[in-house]
Amino acid sequence: MATRPLDGTHSVRKKRSISIIHRGNVLHKSEKSTVPGKRTPLIQAALDLLDFHDTLTLATEVAPYVDILEIGTPCIKCNGITVVSELRKRFPDKVILADLKTMDAGEYEATPFYAAGADICTVLGVSAPATIAGVVAAAKAHDAEAQVDLIQVADKAARARASVKSGVAIIGIHTGLDAQAIGEAPFSDLRHMASLGLAAPISVAGGIEPATVTQAIAAGADIIVVGAALHGASSRAAVAREIRRLADGA
Repeated sequence: MATRPLDGTHSVRKKRSISIIHRGNVLHKSEKSTVPGKRTPLIQAALDLLDFHDTLTLATEVAPYVDILEIGTPCIKCNGITVVSELRKRFPDKVILADLKTMDAGEYEATPFYAAGADICTVLGVSAPATIAGVVAAAKAHDAEAQVDLIQVADKAARARASVKSGVAIIGIHTGLDAQAIGEAPFSDLRHMASLGLAAPISVAGGIEPATVTQAIAAGADIIVVGAALHGASSRAAVAREIRRLADGA
């Protein structure tokens, strides 16, 4: 598994100068904290818009305040690899995540997205172990990383352990929009996942907003994913800046 140094450089993929993942040293960014040695989570902006140009505009507005630009599943379905290539070109120093939510044909599906510049691709935890292994293989071939999304996984602990063992670099706790609509939230699952002590950072998504950033951090999040809170804001940059401030000061 390729590792990403923590000093702001990238030793393998020369197109990147930001680094995020070091297995066994989970996302420590103490250089951004006022407390020596304090872990500061990364901020991931979920670009879930359907329109290509609207997506680029949103990315431009929030990029100064986030570490990871996620090309959300709706955006991927509408725009495909083109949006990956364009974001890679426009934001060479940002980590690009393609939220493929792959369910089958893992290596075959993920390979072109890594080749286009994605640093991370997602695979569903409910998929077959061979599918997850395929995305991991594609990631390794491109010095990149794979993330497993545990949405709708019944035994999240078992699947997370197996995924890390297979080479998955990031564990994703995710409460989807439909589940949020009936009052569900990711924090209980997040706390449980953090208690396992796995050698992989934990990403949390599902209705995170400024009011819940500190709750997410306290529950064990290493990567905080923000989507709807940005999309519905009158000033998306202001929301991203506030979330960055809260994360850095937590």
